[in-house]
Amino acid sequence: MGASSDSRTSLLLLLLLQCGVYITEGYKPVIIVHGLFDGPKQFIKLSGFITKVHPGTNVTVIDLYDDFASLQPMWKQVQGFSKAIFPIMQKAPDGVHFLCFSQGGLICRALLSTVPNHNVHTFIALSSPLGGQYGDTTYLKGVFPEHVKKTVYRICYNRYGQKVSICDYWNDPHHRDRYLQSNSFLPLLNGEKPHNLMEAWRKNFLRVKKLVLIGGPDDGVITPWQSSHFGFYDGNETVVEMRNQDYYIKDTFGLKTLDACGNVSVCVHSGVQHTSWHSNYTVFSNCIQKWLI
Repeated sequence: MGASSDSRTSLLLLLLLQCGVYITEGYKPVIIVHGLFDGPKQFIKLSGFITKVHPGTNVTVIDLYDDFASLQPMWKQVQGFSKAIFPIMQKAPDGVHFLCFSQGGLICRALLSTVPNHNVHTFIALSSPLGGQYGDTTYLKGVFPEHVKKTVYRICYNRYGQKVSICDYWNDPHHRDRYLQSNSFLPLLNGEKPHNLMEAWRKNFLRVKKLVLIGGPDDGVITPWQSSHFGFYDGNETVVEMRNQDYYIKDTFGLKTLDACGNVSVCVHSGVQHTSWHSNYTVFSNCIQKWLI
């Protein structure tokens, strides 16, 4: 009886360790990464929300690739943000939290995969096009005023287009082959296009303890809005939700494993437009606050 009990205890401890469950004290530093055409000034309110409910929290909004500079290629931005964030990680032995908005969520997503031995505890993706982007929005008009979603692939899916950030996650469901062949960012990140670093990136990604996905139907920019939850269109523009996506089923980058451990949390919030997510206190209190410990 005693041996059986010890065996069960050992198995439980092993499961907890595999799923990254542990107890810690105090508030971990929070690193905020802005989105397209944003910068630190847009996140003053959000920073204030955090320090109000968790006094003493070290909140850093990375001041890099602001405003129009956010159109720089995604891999270039990932490299720059990595250099800026790494010293913060080094000073935080108990780990840090990522709170990343819109395009910034993809930058953070890439950091989780490409930075070995990172110590990110919780990654909160706030209305981020994690599954890609395909929609006629004001942001698209701002970048490519002469084009609509059906023709943007002609610009994006070549070596010149891949020098513009939005093209690096433009996911045209009607030109899947060209997306896989010519897009040098998102298909690699999500393991849709095999490469030699897939296993290493998957191992790095699975160092994160909690993944929080936030989005909603009234966003107006992220298209489809379910992309903020790793869903996306099929060839008929019908949304396929996260658990039915190939990269989830095949567990190409560790999403299914993280979910199986109960470490993926999805928060759907209606009535919030894209540029209001980071200044909406209801969103903060319902979807973000409890994870920043």
